[in-house]
Amino acid sequence: MSAPVSTESRANAVPRVKARSGVPSTLLMVITSLGFLLLWELAVRNLGVPAYILPTPTTVAKFAYQDFVSGIIFRHFLVTLWEVLAGFGFAAVGGILLGTMFGLMPLLNKIAYPLILAFQTVPKIALAPLFLIWFGFGPQSKIITVATIVFFPVLVNVITGLNTVDARRLLLMRALRAGPIKTYFKVRFPSMLPYMFAGLEVAIVFSVTGAIVAEFIGASAGLGALIIQRQASSDVAGVFSVLVYLTVMGLVLHAILKVIARRCTAWAQTDFVVSS
Repeated sequence: MSAPVSTESRANAVPRVKARSGVPSTLLMVITSLGFLLLWELAVRNLGVPAYILPTPTTVAKFAYQDFVSGIIFRHFLVTLWEVLAGFGFAAVGGILLGTMFGLMPLLNKIAYPLILAFQTVPKIALAPLFLIWFGFGPQSKIITVATIVFFPVLVNVITGLNTVDARRLLLMRALRAGPIKTYFKVRFPSMLPYMFAGLEVAIVFSVTGAIVAEFIGASAGLGALIIQRQASSDVAGVFSVLVYLTVMGLVLHAILKVIARRCTAWAQTDFVVSS
């Protein structure tokens, strides 16, 4: 039998709503997805929709399997994956560093943030052809396109996280005569982590979109280039097959980042439990 918790500990502890188990939500998602695919299959078959307009899920699965067995998908998949990860990595590092500077230096934030916001209002699709001219048809132009698309969500979330630190903790560190660096790593950085990972989770999904958009503009390899090739030959089922692999890429990358976020911010997700 564990030791009782004092009244003072109860008062200072912050109760949290206990998170429900992920199993029911996962089952619900699987059932919903299977139901949607079944309705899609029945609708296409019963309504007599031509395969060149909308193929059935079973046809798409067949083409996806053929792409896997033939190995044609792997070269394009790896090219797009590299562009996604590299662009995301540059944007994450740049967003965290600049966001930290802006969050800790209000004057710099007032001067530079409006310029970054003005740049963000420019559609990145309009910039992709320029990147193609400046950096060529190689992966460099795609990586830069991805980085410009996903940079802003990371930046904003880092700044928000640094600006929402509990003032009482800062006062405590000041009372303990802690320096700026120690205050940052002991208080500001941990408080910013949940916001930072929220921005990164959005960014990793946008990275896949950014890479495909860049490949649409001009590329000889990658899943976006493969979509353009199959679209030119009216291979609708083949296009859907590529979309399946893109979906898998996005979901796996997001799931990996979600696991990392949970491990790094476990302190923010733990429930307050009083043992008797």
